[in-house]
Amino acid sequence: MPAVLAAVLLSCGGEPASPCGPVTARVTEAIDGDTLLLEGGERVRYLLVDTPESTGGARDCFGPEAHAFNRGLVEGRRVTLAYGEACTDRFGRLLAYVSVEGREVNTLLVERGHACVLHVPPAGSARRAEFESLEAEARRARRGVWGACSPVPCQR
Repeated sequence: MPAVLAAVLLSCGGEPASPCGPVTARVTEAIDGDTLLLEGGERVRYLLVDTPESTGGARDCFGPEAHAFNRGLVEGRRVTLAYGEACTDRFGRLLAYVSVEGREVNTLLVERGHACVLHVPPAGSARRAEFESLEAEARRARRGVWGACSPVPCQR
């Protein structure tokens, strides 16, 4: 049934959607390292990802680098969104795994050391162990925040 719905929406000129929100969209702005603004006005928070702060006057260690990395991957580009166990966070932002050109940004941020894992149940429960493993490898290799910051600002 979902494939039929997507086909109907596309034939009518609309974007495919899930019960949570759009499945594809253009990113108008990378707000910071872990949050996006989509062309339709929706704010998206990456599932299982927490980057050091770089907005609202905050300048955490490695925050500007995480923001720049995110911006370079997604800003102005069409992305694909996949949703987890919860559609939104307490701030009303969509929670999603975001991919661009077949690469998942959530995993790239963690494996390259631009982010720590942030699990707020139930969102992301199905992939938590995968992300914790990526973070452990980034720590061992001292990538990103793990080599540049003491203490690591996103570690809670």
